[in-house]
Amino acid sequence: MKKNIIITICSIVLVAVLGTIFVQLGMGWFDALIKPKEWIPSFIIPIAWTVIYVLFVYILIKWQIKKPLTKENVILLVVNGVLNVLWCLVFFTLKQLFLGNVVIVINTLFALRLYFEICKEDAMSGLIISVYPIWLCIATTLNIALWILN
Repeated sequence: MKKNIIITICSIVLVAVLGTIFVQLGMGWFDALIKPKEWIPSFIIPIAWTVIYVLFVYILIKWQIKKPLTKENVILLVVNGVLNVLWCLVFFTLKQLFLGNVVIVINTLFALRLYFEICKEDAMSGLIISVYPIWLCIATTLNIALWILN
């Protein structure tokens, strides 16, 4: 069990680090984009992602203490992590607004699926992690606005 928890933590850190690298590579381009008046202050975004990653560590450790993750759970978690990193790469590093929107919509759908799987295991964990699909819905809306404006 300890091995699985260490793998879980390392995987979440890897997603966070890779995402941050890809975002940083495109920040100059991103800062120059026309943004809607309702844009979220820049300092909120890294805080939101940090909270999301910490919450994932918490609920996944809690979950694995009760019972092992199923193969399907692991696949769903990996898909979400890959889509998070892929969006950062496509949107920020490759500067592809439309394709970034496609990726984030797919990511949001998989986040909702993951949310429902977590809710089936533990309603409180589902409530805690609901911030993830909610945040992705907000991010998707902002991404679409950027695509329209630019």
